[in-house]
Amino acid sequence: MTRRVHLPGIGRYELRDPAPLPVSSRPAVSRVAFSAAHVVADPLGDNTPGAPAAVDWDATLAFRHHLWSLGLGVADAMDTAQRGMGLDWAATRELITRSGAEARAAGGRLACGVGTDHLLGSGHSLASIQTAYEPQLAVVEEAGAQPILMASRALAGTAQGPDDYLCLYGNLVRQATRPVILHWLGDMFDPLLAGYWGSRDLDKAGETVLELIRGNRTHIDGIKVSLLEPDREIALRRALPEGVRLYTGDDLHYPDLIRGDDHGHSDALLGVFDPIATHAAAALYALDIGETQQYETLLSATVPLARHLFEAPTYHYKTGVVFLAWLAGHQKHFTMIGGAQSHRSVPHLAKLVTLADEAGIFPEPDLTAARLHHFLDLVGAGA
Repeated sequence: MTRRVHLPGIGRYELRDPAPLPVSSRPAVSRVAFSAAHVVADPLGDNTPGAPAAVDWDATLAFRHHLWSLGLGVADAMDTAQRGMGLDWAATRELITRSGAEARAAGGRLACGVGTDHLLGSGHSLASIQTAYEPQLAVVEEAGAQPILMASRALAGTAQGPDDYLCLYGNLVRQATRPVILHWLGDMFDPLLAGYWGSRDLDKAGETVLELIRGNRTHIDGIKVSLLEPDREIALRRALPEGVRLYTGDDLHYPDLIRGDDHGHSDALLGVFDPIATHAAAALYALDIGETQQYETLLSATVPLARHLFEAPTYHYKTGVVFLAWLAGHQKHFTMIGGAQSHRSVPHLAKLVTLADEAGIFPEPDLTAARLHHFLDLVGAGA
């Protein structure tokens, strides 16, 4: 079968063979690295907007094993899994429980999101928001996963200022049985989180974060920061107490942030590590053995792809992630919970194909080409 496809807005394009990558199944030792993982929808389930999520559990868990086989940790039940954007709490709870069992069997590292997304309506009290976090925390801990205290839309809508965040988070981190990861998600990923930590001024918000961490040092492993502002991330990283990790969630500037500088480095908790998992694992291995130039070469090749994948509106990046997973052979269809496969345009996805191919993330170009022909015919864009 030909590898040539006619892509809308691009023209004739021929997929290439990917370059071989160094493979290591052991986790990186110089960095802690989590890939935030997507979920695979049941193609025969309802999965229309607003319907309860119908998940293909076998394919979803197989993808997590793929990540563990590369030595990456899995960050589950996060925004990459369409948390709060199609993945309801009932499906999330099952995902956490199933992933926990699989992580134990595989010996893989697992962290899972703890949120308040089962709260309905608005106007919740701080007490009710804390009470909403607590059973989710229990589910994550029972699954044997590390808790990630996700940013809460309910809290963003209720809190009157920094003290409300300090009080509620302080109570939660002291309840956890192991150090938690905090979560600072910028409003480009979720507009309903604007003003998180009690201020739209990010300098003031950062001061609140540092006050929380300094006051609860032994209860906090680190903080995931997804603001897409590398200088701000570096400044916060340098201000953290010794031993507290900054997990970069910056899907645009991750190579430099993970490499670091003379003052330290960021660890990784990234949605982009889902589609570029093999490159990420190879790059981290190169960093471990001191091959900095190979690290740079491997990850820099993925940056144009990442910047297109996460272009505004950034929160629709999940569509591209799942599209690439289908084209790479990790699942049998391009259907998403909540009908989110329609959240990016055909020209956007076509450009994504060329960037992914140039980065070398398609392991079976013949399969990718066949699926692309099918997709383009289906959307009326076939040659």
